[in-house]
Amino acid sequence: MASDRVPASTGKAAASGEPHRRGEPGFRRASIALFAAGVATFALLYAPQPLLPQLSGAFGVSPAESSLTLAVSTAGLALALLPAGWLSDAWGRTRVMTLSLGAATALGLLAAAAPGFGALLVVRALQGIALAGVPAVGMAYLTEEIHPQSLGSSIGLLIGGNALGGMAGRLLGGALGEHAGWRVALVAVALLSLACAVLFWRFAPASRRHVPARFAPRPALGSLAALLHDRGQLRLDALAALLMGTFVAVYNGIGFRLEAAPYGLGETAIAAIFLIYPIGSLSSAIAGRLADRIGRRRVLPAGVVVALCGVAVTAARPLPVVVLGIALLTAGFFAAHSVASSWVGRRAPTLPAQASALYLLAYYAGSSLAGPLGGAAWSAGRWTEVTALAGALLLTALAVSLRLRVTPPLRVAEPA
Repeated sequence: MASDRVPASTGKAAASGEPHRRGEPGFRRASIALFAAGVATFALLYAPQPLLPQLSGAFGVSPAESSLTLAVSTAGLALALLPAGWLSDAWGRTRVMTLSLGAATALGLLAAAAPGFGALLVVRALQGIALAGVPAVGMAYLTEEIHPQSLGSSIGLLIGGNALGGMAGRLLGGALGEHAGWRVALVAVALLSLACAVLFWRFAPASRRHVPARFAPRPALGSLAALLHDRGQLRLDALAALLMGTFVAVYNGIGFRLEAAPYGLGETAIAAIFLIYPIGSLSSAIAGRLADRIGRRRVLPAGVVVALCGVAVTAARPLPVVVLGIALLTAGFFAAHSVASSWVGRRAPTLPAQASALYLLAYYAGSSLAGPLGGAAWSAGRWTEVTALAGALLLTALAVSLRLRVTPPLRVAEPA
């Protein structure tokens, strides 16, 4: 398959050092480091999700309002992605990611001490801004440091870390929230993230192929303009928003559904549903390898179809079938996200930070918008309305993924 690329930028010194390949020590160290960073990021970001019913009761707010504890974080993260990418261009990739993890962990501890709902929202928004350094820079770092033939696997491991972090944060949040309260739950997640930050700091190989460059507004805006004129990039960005919007809407709503009749589950039991998250780690890694072998254009729509089937299955009433549907949604979501995010780097290898930032801006914007919509859908029509919302988003995502199949690759003179 032809390589998807954008034209190289000018005025930048050539990077030195060979990219890391699968099986080499540098590849293993980078994979461990970014896996740990993904765990920390998603544990901090989504720890409040199983606590939404408890937060709703503790602060006397509606389900849609309680979901703002997630929405403000993802919105802050989305807004800070481009500045974080530009900062990493000047300061270096690993430095920005290390600072990001440290600041977000500190804010996680501060969130546990929030005196009211308004204060909690402010701290969560700041935490989202702090976290932006990891997703905005992580994919750019891997795109630069990992050989293209091994990139799909590496991105798959990063997304797998995201999946494991999401599971760990939700499990700790739900289990400790029920028995010790939401404040203790947030402290525990922050301590987990601190351990992951230390792992990242110890294992992340220094950038060998990134050349620091002082931020210049005109070239930076010109790079964004080039990306915004690429229909393939725009379709990948749209897909990110639709996929993440679906995922968050369903996972926000499932806690309220399982707490209500006929299930009547407690927070620990509800949090146990996140034990299916390793399926996402597995599916992202498998999808990444398949994409390296048979092409992203074939694998991406398949992931969306699996997610769509999962949403349909959740419409059933028996609890095991509902869990099966959530598992299928999780597998399909992480598979599609893994393929799409690695495609972004391959299509724009000379502008990896900016391309990744735009993709993730759309990704988290979808979360910020669809999360409260999922809460509103639950209030309006319970699970029927939630599945209708999720189904509409995924059908649109499927149409976009099929359109990407026929989107021509960009042709440039540089070798793959």
